[in-house]
Amino acid sequence: MVGELDDFRAGRWTRWFPAPGKLNLLLKVIGRRADGYHDLQTVFQFIDYCDQISFRGRGDQDIVRVGEIEGVPAEQDLVVKAAKLLRDRGGAGKGAEIKVQKNLPMGGGVGGGSSDAATTLCVLNKLWELNLSLNELMDIGGLLGADVPVFIKGVAAWAEGVGDKLTPLNLSEPWYVVIVPGCHVSTRDIFSDPELTRDSIPITISGFVSGRHRENDCRSLVVSKYDAVGRALKALSVYGEARLTGTGACVYAEFPEKERAEQAKNGLMADWSCFVAKGLNSSPILESVSGL
Repeated sequence: MVGELDDFRAGRWTRWFPAPGKLNLLLKVIGRRADGYHDLQTVFQFIDYCDQISFRGRGDQDIVRVGEIEGVPAEQDLVVKAAKLLRDRGGAGKGAEIKVQKNLPMGGGVGGGSSDAATTLCVLNKLWELNLSLNELMDIGGLLGADVPVFIKGVAAWAEGVGDKLTPLNLSEPWYVVIVPGCHVSTRDIFSDPELTRDSIPITISGFVSGRHRENDCRSLVVSKYDAVGRALKALSVYGEARLTGTGACVYAEFPEKERAEQAKNGLMADWSCFVAKGLNSSPILESVSGL
């Protein structure tokens, strides 16, 4: 811990910290609220396919992203926004430089931006020695996006409301094949589309756990607007039950063994960008930050 803090204070880069992706194993849109947001029921599980983030301290209070990310200006990057919020609300009075290695596809429904923001909040809380509680970090994260708090809490969860009411779940941890169709799906556009189903009947956690409910209410709308997603679902369905995560664009299927997942990936690679990942009920950022 001391060495890591000393490196940060001296302006040396820290080690890489993981920002894991997630899959939505269920997504039901129950209704639209007066504030324009939607009441949802969803289930989050992490995957071991991650972005990586490194930090170094500065002698001033500036927040600087080092390096370019295609299509994401620094001022719009959630890691920059997260660091600034934490600095201002936590009273850090310090700055940082942040370097992001992107592996998770953007606009893919795997939560890359939200996860990057969560890792930034968790790590800088330690490096700046702010000692904010988990709930305080989750409150800050909620200002950045509905999915950020689940990444901060770091456990697989049943989520309701706008995704902010979390109940931890102990799920099986299968292997997943994830296809990246190569199109960017705007979550904002899908949730504002008049054709989106908004009146699903709520289910219970036990109903999900029993396996009776694994639907995604956004699937038909996304497929109607993005032909590549429909084709990806069809291609993956040859190997298993193909599902959409979040509002997409990524689609996935689960397998009980890594070997079977790798076989499916190998059969898809000629036509699709895809990867294999393990489902995780505990985010790797929890262990990584506990060492600080």
